[in-house]
Amino acid sequence: MSENKVLLRVENLVKHFPVLRGVFQRQVGAVHAVDGISFDIKKGETFGLVGESGCGKSTAGRTILQLYRPTSGQVFLEDVDLAGLPAEDLRLMRRRMQMIFQDPYASLNPRLTINDIIGEPLRVHGTKSPKQIQERVAELLSTVHLSPDFGARYPHEFSGGQRQRVGIARALALNPDFIVCDEPISALDVSIQAQVINLLEELQSQFGLTYLFIAHDLSMVWHISNRVAVMYLGVIVELGAVDDLFDHPLHPYTQALLSAVPVPDPVIEEQRHRVILEGDVPSPVHPPSGCRFRTRCPLAIEICAKEKPELREMAPGHTVACHLVQPGKEARL
Repeated sequence: MSENKVLLRVENLVKHFPVLRGVFQRQVGAVHAVDGISFDIKKGETFGLVGESGCGKSTAGRTILQLYRPTSGQVFLEDVDLAGLPAEDLRLMRRRMQMIFQDPYASLNPRLTINDIIGEPLRVHGTKSPKQIQERVAELLSTVHLSPDFGARYPHEFSGGQRQRVGIARALALNPDFIVCDEPISALDVSIQAQVINLLEELQSQFGLTYLFIAHDLSMVWHISNRVAVMYLGVIVELGAVDDLFDHPLHPYTQALLSAVPVPDPVIEEQRHRVILEGDVPSPVHPPSGCRFRTRCPLAIEICAKEKPELREMAPGHTVACHLVQPGKEARL
């Protein structure tokens, strides 16, 4: 991993979806799916993005790739602002960035053969002749540890793990620099998950790939990521190197998430302090004032309702958005 070169930079990214009502579909509000997140990803690293379901992780990934156009903010792939690119220029940039989708059953067209599915990016971008496409597809199938003979089959003939390998091969077709992995193992059997993660790590080492790894499984994020950002209701509440964040979580929400991760040692598990969050995640249509987490935080004080906490660096590379966390003082649940 390059220690200094930033491949992707996200600055104050916002994505709101309009809420429409009535016969004339008048806008009466907005879903604050992503509400001003900023981070960078260095070339060759795996950046984890974690949080509960509905916190905006997948929307953030799709907005970064411009599958959703952002409401505001900027996304730089090296020096190119993707958010400001016209459609044709953006299409050319898509060769450098791809996505592995969450559901291997829904993300593959059941009417196409595996050869057609993996070869589609090559045909769309017109980079190779039909013979070269056929050779490239066979090469990609071998790369993800599938037989090239499988190319004539259809998706329904494969297991979930095999389908996800086909999705990974499709993402690799154009030799991208950056791949968004949108919960790529959550729909798979536990026995298959480790194989897919090992494959992703192998491909990263082989091709120098950079990943944004979106997940809610914290143990898997700890295994694969270099740095991690924790999202809650559209905002980032904590960001840091994976070991720092897991060993010394500063934000109360991060502490609650980590307390839910099971430990294989029954003695240690029995002695751990389990944090149970009360209440439900507020509606992203009407997020709470001040700190988004205050309605479920047992430590919340008056300032939490009035002022939005900004991300502040508490240790080198470790930032947190919490009024209660100060240098040398943790907000411990």
